[in-house]
This record gives sequence, structure tokens and C-alpha cells, in this order.
Amino acid sequence: MRIILALDIGLKRIGVAKAIQNIPLPLPPIFRKNRNQAAKEISQLILESQASVLVVGIPFENDSSSSDNPILAMQRRIRHFVSLLALPSHLEIIFLDESFSSFEAMKRLETKKDRKKAHSKDGSLDSLAAMILLERYLQSENLVSQIPKS
Repeated sequence: MRIILALDIGLKRIGVAKAIQNIPLPLPPIFRKNRNQAAKEISQLILESQASVLVVGIPFENDSSSSDNPILAMQRRIRHFVSLLALPSHLEIIFLDESFSSFEAMKRLETKKDRKKAHSKDGSLDSLAAMILLERYLQSENLVSQIPKS
């Protein structure tokens, strides 16, 4: 059974989602006290879940000409954080464009009460965004498997 984890890495919270048999579910978020504590908790989650794939949301940008570009800074932070993780050698790491995942997560919340709760910074929105990343990965994987082999 293949287990896939997805992370929506933020400066204060890390949204987490898990897919078992291609069914994505949001998990409780990780609250960052510091990057070492967060990296340790994520590493432990990866090991305990026996994940074989880790999908990490990262902002993509076409124009990388400016060295003070905030998108590039966030990419560096995310890649550095992933480098702090104690990962099993078999784990496949996929960086996936996180564009609009938080916006889409907010749109999925059904009621005004749910949206207000998401703004309470309890991390539920972050884990919902991670689940959306996981859904995107599973959809792209499904599309690739449907391409006829020549």
C-alpha cells in the first residue's frame, strides 16, 4: 500500500495531508515553534506513516531575474526546511506548484462560520491546502498514466 504525504509549509504552520490508496485526507497541522522542532515532528510523521512519496508545495515563478524576489526567498526557505528533514532513502520528494492552494482551500469551506474558524489560525486551512496539493499530485499522476505508450 502506497502512502503519500503532502506539506504546505508556512512560517508559522505546516499543513499536512495524507493519501492512502489515493484517498487524500487532511491531518492536524504542525505548529512551528522553530524550524528544528518542526523538522523533527515532520520527520517523525514521515517515518511513522511509512510514506513512500512526499509532496511539498512550493511557489513557482517564471521571472527569476531579481535576487530580492520574495518568491525566490520562499523557495529557498522551503528547500532549506526540506533539507533539515531526516528522510528515509526510499522516499521520493516531489516539489509541486502551490499556486492558489490556500485560496482554493478557503473556497471549499462551506459556511461563513467555517471560513471564520479557518482565519483563527488553528491550521485547518493549511492542512486543507496540503490536501489540495495532494489532490493535484494524484490528478497529474493519473493523467500521466493515461498517456498511451508508443
